[in-house]
Amino acid sequence: MFDVIIAGCGPTGAMLAAELRLHDVRVLVLEKDAEPVSSFVRVVSLHVRSLELMAMRGLLDRLLERGRRRPVGGVFAAIGKPAPEGLDSAYAYQLGIPQPIINQLLEEHAVELGAQVRNGCAVVGFEQDDDGVTVELAGGEQVRSRYLVGCDGARSTVRKLLGVGFPGEPARTETLMGEMEVGVSLEEIVAEVTEIRATNPVFSIRPFGEGVYSVVVPAAGVREDRTEPPTLEDFREQLRAIAGTDFGVHSPRWLSRFGDATRLAEHYRVGRVLLAGDAAHIHPPAGGQGLNLGVQDAVNLGWKLAGQLHGWAPETLLDTYQTERHPVAADVLDNTRAQVELASTEPGAQAVRRLLTDLMDFDEVNRYLIEKIIATAIRYDFGPGPDLLGRRLPDLELKQGNLYDRLRRGRGLVLDRTEGLTTDGWSDRVDIITDPTVALDVPALLLRPDGHVAWIGADQQELNSHLARWFGKSTN
Repeated sequence: MFDVIIAGCGPTGAMLAAELRLHDVRVLVLEKDAEPVSSFVRVVSLHVRSLELMAMRGLLDRLLERGRRRPVGGVFAAIGKPAPEGLDSAYAYQLGIPQPIINQLLEEHAVELGAQVRNGCAVVGFEQDDDGVTVELAGGEQVRSRYLVGCDGARSTVRKLLGVGFPGEPARTETLMGEMEVGVSLEEIVAEVTEIRATNPVFSIRPFGEGVYSVVVPAAGVREDRTEPPTLEDFREQLRAIAGTDFGVHSPRWLSRFGDATRLAEHYRVGRVLLAGDAAHIHPPAGGQGLNLGVQDAVNLGWKLAGQLHGWAPETLLDTYQTERHPVAADVLDNTRAQVELASTEPGAQAVRRLLTDLMDFDEVNRYLIEKIIATAIRYDFGPGPDLLGRRLPDLELKQGNLYDRLRRGRGLVLDRTEGLTTDGWSDRVDIITDPTVALDVPALLLRPDGHVAWIGADQQELNSHLARWFGKSTN
């Protein structure tokens, strides 16, 4: 019997498996595809908060070797404003990386930690009881676990079988996106695209590197059957309709089609079955937030589910997964809705876009919108306290190395400048660093395994109370 079965081995499922294995949870990941999908190799962007989480788990160097750094500016509604100065992170950039590569690296990481992955195993049913979940696979095999997590994408079988509502809006508009080579000069492309984007901000052709261009074009009039993948000729027709030329596009790397459907699961947990990633929320790709949102779900959930399984978690800890992550997803859905409206060619929407473009010249406005996309502005509600409470803590230099290097085991951490605190009674779950020189303007704080600040103060009794709130009873 496994502790957790995860349906789906995309970035969310693989990251969750690795997080659970940090706590010696027995994990089985079931992936319905027998082989990696190589026909769809779009490049995705890891945003600042995701890069911070990768640094916390010792994964960032592997990703940097396979990706390309990009500026953070221009990520909100593709409005071309530079990133605000002084973003509070050591990783203030985007990392463009092919999705199959990030899938591979995260799966390898999970397997290295001891997770079992079975490909070509589709979940077709399950039943849960007081002790666990019996999962049925295509072909009739049954596997037993204490919990099941659906990380199986927008059309999640787990969510549908669970009967969780998925309210929202169906797709109203669709867009073609792909990477391909072109037959004209960059200067000609820039001149045409600049003129077209003045009234059609969805349209873009931009160099990606090595002679390859990213092409995004509205899909109006393209075949109604969405089960059929788009063709290069579809791109050529749409380019000619909008620009009067197809720019000589050829040799595509990948071609895709997406809509602006927006939906959010009513519940992230029903009994022993949970949802994460696209199984819990879908939205347009505006701002490139989807993969990042799912990976961040996984890091929020992993240590809480592990604590439940090992018996030390406070009674309400697992419930905080929904109370914290559901509002974050709702906010992402809202900002992508807004970005889709700003991409409309209607005069009213274009007027609002021009106004917002002017407003983003103010640093406060630009910073507010950018930090929404890169997820560094998230503040969980941990009750009254300083503004830092509930927020993620940036990487800091310590007397010995960096802060994030000390979070690789996925444990809690007390950072103590007073030299007088202790984690006795919780040392099996929480580490402590005593460093009076660290650049903090608070005496001490408690970090959760996901890097969010759970307590600020200097009193040992207060610390003990918050250690118990997040990490259960003392062993003393």
